[in-house]
Amino acid sequence: MPFPISETTPIRFPGPPPAACDVVVIGGGVIGVMTAWYLAERGQRVVLCEKGRIAGEQSSRNWGWVRQQGRDFAELPIMIESLRIWQSLAQEFGDDLGFRREGVLYLARSQAEMEGFEAWLAEAKGHGVDTRMLTRQAVGGLVQGSTAPWLGGMFTPSDARAEPWVAVPHLAQGAARRGAVLVENCAVRTLDITAGQITGVVTEAGRIACAQVVLAGGAWSSLFARAHGVSFPQLSVRATVAATMPLPQVFAGNATDDRIAFRRRQDGGYSLAPGSGHDFFIGPDAFRSFAAYLPVLKKDFRSTKFYPAAPRDYPDSWGTPRHWSADGVSPFERNRVLNPAPSRRLLAGIQREFAAAFPEIGAPPLRAAWAGMIDSMPDVVPVVDRAASIPGLVIATGMSGHGFGIGPGMGRVIADLVMGNSTGHDIRRFRLNRFADGSEIAPGPSL
Repeated sequence: MPFPISETTPIRFPGPPPAACDVVVIGGGVIGVMTAWYLAERGQRVVLCEKGRIAGEQSSRNWGWVRQQGRDFAELPIMIESLRIWQSLAQEFGDDLGFRREGVLYLARSQAEMEGFEAWLAEAKGHGVDTRMLTRQAVGGLVQGSTAPWLGGMFTPSDARAEPWVAVPHLAQGAARRGAVLVENCAVRTLDITAGQITGVVTEAGRIACAQVVLAGGAWSSLFARAHGVSFPQLSVRATVAATMPLPQVFAGNATDDRIAFRRRQDGGYSLAPGSGHDFFIGPDAFRSFAAYLPVLKKDFRSTKFYPAAPRDYPDSWGTPRHWSADGVSPFERNRVLNPAPSRRLLAGIQREFAAAFPEIGAPPLRAAWAGMIDSMPDVVPVVDRAASIPGLVIATGMSGHGFGIGPGMGRVIADLVMGNSTGHDIRRFRLNRFADGSEIAPGPSL
């Protein structure tokens, strides 16, 4: 079954883009969409340019979790705000988002994992979250029919889920209702810079004059930025996900251990994914960024399977151009919707692990399977900052698989950053120059 959003999906926002605006947002994922939403609410003339389809890439392909639990403590306050925003969005859109507050449950197979949960919770309590530790017996009361040897777990009842490929397009429509102009099939090729200052962007549909640009291009962000002299060590990993046919309910919310993640879906099935496994395609950026990634590789090396090259026209493919002209076809037009094939190895593994955990159900029949490319950073937190070398450019990328849930809150933060307002949160951990100023690369919680 093909993924619901692809290059053949009908264009909902055809354009053409206007000749001028205040802010151009590059990228139609949840971060770009919610940034445009809040900029429009604040009276800015904002144009969002998406090279393919709104939510066509990782924003629709993720697990659908809206979680506070396990967050880096620099992200947690923004995520708490984001959860409040999700609740208000659910009131505006009704059931269309698939938003449900059924909780997030982390399950432990070892005492070391339990200790890791307890360490996170000890600091998180100061933020007022409703997270609590669970005994083996308490886990058995929440998860029905499992024979997995879980010693206990950590549970946040207020955490939630939504249906990504349904929710983000609805949010895009909400941004448009607030005055944002969204244009699909419209790649931004280059920034237009005069005397060191942004004066516009050049798209495949022509130039748009503007004073500010938000780069929220997900897996494509570092390729675009590096072509303009701005470097940061962003890489992409392939994450595989599957949807089952309708199954008996074993847990109403979202749950994971180190082997398998599962969440209840609106259609009565489950979204399944490996608890920690993913794939990495080696390319030029991998060699360039190797030193920056050493800390996280040492921490979690075994969960990654390495491949010598990415498919053609991927952001870090060996053959992808690193430089191009504003009047020629850019790499962003050569791959409208990044649509990686799921890993058969990982799909077989999640069926096997689900059957082992729930033997009465057995290997779940899969209705669909897909993959997405997660834009990752060495410390597993994003870059959200102004680029000092290009006045007018704000970079918002590297959400490291955490972007869907935090998207509404992060969009509000980015909009205020663009406008020079207080962001309301300490975002120094997300600064761009942390990879160049001698700072220690400190990976966030691997939870």
